[in-house]
Amino acid sequence: MQVNPSFRLAYVPGVTPGKWARVWGERLPDVPLDLVAVPSTEGERTLREGEAEVGLIRLPVDKDVLSAIPLYTETTVVVFPKDHWLAAAEEVALADLAEEVVFHPLDDTLGLTADTLPGRPAIARPDTTEDAVELVAANVGVLLVPQSLARLHHRRDLTYRPVPEAPQSRVALAWPQEATTDLVEEFIGIVRGRTVNSSRGRGAGAAAEAQPKGDPKKAAAQRKPQQQKPGGQKAGGQKAAGQRGGGQKPGAQRSGAPKGRGQAAAKKGKPKRRS
Repeated sequence: MQVNPSFRLAYVPGVTPGKWARVWGERLPDVPLDLVAVPSTEGERTLREGEAEVGLIRLPVDKDVLSAIPLYTETTVVVFPKDHWLAAAEEVALADLAEEVVFHPLDDTLGLTADTLPGRPAIARPDTTEDAVELVAANVGVLLVPQSLARLHHRRDLTYRPVPEAPQSRVALAWPQEATTDLVEEFIGIVRGRTVNSSRGRGAGAAAEAQPKGDPKKAAAQRKPQQQKPGGQKAGGQKAAGQRGGGQKPGAQRSGAPKGRGQAAAKKGKPKRRS
């Protein structure tokens, strides 16, 4: 028994591949799509080592090894306790964080460094963003993250505000350059919003095979010219001529209608001008 090959899609925290996975299932139901959740720092390595065919990961990546299509840029937010003084603002400036302890987790997704991190650094760097959120909940400091991660690690006692001046994270579809297969092209088309007919991959071929084929006999009948009666007149032409002539035979005149009656009636109906 032959087992259908699967297609593996890696994705990092904060990315939701559900909408693309649904389209894949509709277009290629014979190819299972395996979703592989990986840490934020493991997206590129996962693709390099062949543990997934494509990945929804965060930039930057090594362009000499991976091809990447940027998809969207996330808003950066600062996470803090609900009773924090920052909650009074709609947006937060980097200068507002100057006196705050700002956590810098080891799986940072914003590309922050010791020199670019705003505020005061914590004594130690948390291992993960999730660990940093726990410290924020303990009212020890605040945290800068992409908005999707703030939602992923949502807590009732925490809130967040956008920080327009902060660095931002970009999400991209990436895959190894030397492994651009038909299935990879199919997923690229799905992410880019191509229809089934415009797709370059297997889904387009399947859609073409699914199109109903026309009936050759019916098509030939439609192309066949109408049969004409002797004398070059099409069938039904005499009836049409009769309708135009009021149903009378050629040369016949309606009985009881004297010649010129219509003209006399026209003159009689014309009003005379009074003197």
